[in-house]
Amino acid sequence: MRSIRTAALQLSATPREAFALAWPRHLAAIEHAATGCDLLVLPEATLPGYVLEDDRTEDAAIERAIAQLRDTAKRHRTVIVAGVAQRANGRLRNRALAIEADGTIAGHADKLFLWHFDRKWFEAGDTLEPVPTSLGRLGMLVCADGRMPEIAATLVDRGAEILVMPTAWVTSGRDPEQLENVQADLLARVRAYENGVPFIAANKCGVELGMVAYCGKSQIVSARGEVLAIADERTQTSITHALDVGGPAPHRCAGRAHARAASAPDPVQSVRVAISMDAPDERTARRLATLDARYLLTPQGYEPARGEDEMPTVRCAGLEPLDPGYLAGFRRLGYRIAAWDVLHATAWTQSIARARALELRIYVIVFDRQAGRAYAVDPDGAIVAGTFGDYRMASFSLDLRRTTETGVAPFTDIGEGLERVQAAISGVS
Repeated sequence: MRSIRTAALQLSATPREAFALAWPRHLAAIEHAATGCDLLVLPEATLPGYVLEDDRTEDAAIERAIAQLRDTAKRHRTVIVAGVAQRANGRLRNRALAIEADGTIAGHADKLFLWHFDRKWFEAGDTLEPVPTSLGRLGMLVCADGRMPEIAATLVDRGAEILVMPTAWVTSGRDPEQLENVQADLLARVRAYENGVPFIAANKCGVELGMVAYCGKSQIVSARGEVLAIADERTQTSITHALDVGGPAPHRCAGRAHARAASAPDPVQSVRVAISMDAPDERTARRLATLDARYLLTPQGYEPARGEDEMPTVRCAGLEPLDPGYLAGFRRLGYRIAAWDVLHATAWTQSIARARALELRIYVIVFDRQAGRAYAVDPDGAIVAGTFGDYRMASFSLDLRRTTETGVAPFTDIGEGLERVQAAISGVS
């Protein structure tokens, strides 16, 4: 175990057209943030901006700025990871660029899971490998890559000791007083916890071109999923914290997704489902009829009403869903419901269930034996029903159409993303 002094610099959003004017100010902030730290992370597309609108870039200006970053890294003896729009083989990539403490280029990672409009000017990456540096092997991922659980897991399984993310976490502005983003509010800490390594994310703040708003919340997370430092939502600032690196290997299942492909019920139907910790008894059929529920799901299995067939469901237990690749493999086989039997729940059980549901667009039913509670999480990661106290049978509408709606942004599809990541893991272009 060793300690690394880390920093994430949250920069104010700047449109590409203002890059030449804004860069000297940003470079001054980078110089200040680099002082006294071993590793500095900058936001996605710091050079020259995120919302490019087309693939034309002033490549010479970007290369000059990279040269200045290299000089900064060398003078401060700091490893810098910067988000850069950089051309490779004639195509523009959304790149995390790692600069060594001696000013040399250590390596890069290109964004695999492009988000919404950035696919209009960026070409997706196709490889997944950690980058060796003097601080250890960095698992670099860019923004929406953090929504694909197998990306971070594969980087860690291949030797990454720290997860590093230049990002541009956006917000819808649904609540102007609390700028929301599921990665900032949930997934960043889940990525650290499930992989047993620290996680550093540097985001932007402010608004770009009047149509893209950023949520801030750059953060440094320990290998135990604890947020050690977090920026506010609206201010350009740097956050710092020492991180312990070199802990034990994360939990991984011995085998993943060897089941047959699922044959799901008609997805156009919404099915009323009841959940309970209690085994069925002589009153079950009458209560299901009262609730208009076609199924009762308990830790023991399904109790179909009126002769219904069971719905294909992944039955998992213990730490299996903690492995990021476990349920992802079943999702690729077509399963859209998971039932998780938990003997000893922790404070992370609910967070893992929510993460898996929204990442994979599935329903996750949790049977928490310790609390005596059953609850259901929908494909948006929201808990939609759950038992408590004398409330022994809860019911909800399980709408399989929502599990087929895998588009999470225009032209951004979870199903396609899972397949693309699997191809990168397998080395298939």
